[in-house]
Amino acid sequence: MPPGRPSIVPPAPVVSPWQSYIDNSKQSLDDLGGMVLLFRDAVVATFARPFELKEIIYQLESLGLKSVTIALLTALFVGMVMTVQFAFGLERFGATDYVGRVIGLSITRELAPALTALVVGSRIGSGMAAELGSMAVTEQIDAIRALGADPVKKLVVPRLIACLILMPVLTIFADVVGFSGAMGVAKLQFDTPMGFFFRTALESITMQDFMSGVGKSPFFGITIAIIGCYYGMNTRGGTEGVGRSTTRTVVAAAIAVLVADFFLTKLFLSVKL
Repeated sequence: MPPGRPSIVPPAPVVSPWQSYIDNSKQSLDDLGGMVLLFRDAVVATFARPFELKEIIYQLESLGLKSVTIALLTALFVGMVMTVQFAFGLERFGATDYVGRVIGLSITRELAPALTALVVGSRIGSGMAAELGSMAVTEQIDAIRALGADPVKKLVVPRLIACLILMPVLTIFADVVGFSGAMGVAKLQFDTPMGFFFRTALESITMQDFMSGVGKSPFFGITIAIIGCYYGMNTRGGTEGVGRSTTRTVVAAAIAVLVADFFLTKLFLSVKL
């Protein structure tokens, strides 16, 4: 080619929307299968010696400190907003006495576990994907295998157990903080006595309601940990690949939490306690 003449770049191949959709669907199914296999390997590795107690405690501390503030702030303002919405809505029918009951059931059954999982899942899942993705592209995970250690045992199991323990604790804290914010708004804006609000809410909440909320959170924790670890450990393509894995983790975790929430809600509400 004569000097000074710009090189000719061939045009990128045109991919039809349907072909792109099919390729993405195949990749999603491959990812789902990989996550199932990773979960199987993690369960097996959990009961194999040695137990990584120090790493589990470290992950509990690290993930908990990163998540507690955003989880409680979300619960606080969601409880306050829901109180305002329900109070104005029920006021039209002269049924403001039922605000405490509705808020108590809403927060306990659905808002606290689901929103905590969505917010915390994005925070924790993306962090796991970024951390493990950086290890993958710098070949640290391959080095662990070369030393004869199991990367699932070393990297996945501590994060899985930490999320399994952490999510129910954060959900209970979110219940308390969200309900406290709701009770405060009801008193300050609608002059509802706190004692009446608390009593009516407590009367409407059964053990089944409480367990249907808190009982879902361990499943959310497992889902978030597996998705974050899977995309992180399968990162390719340098720093750009780390960014793609992080984005995929956030999207997949949010969708998985919402889908799991529907089926778990039906399951727990069908069980009589």
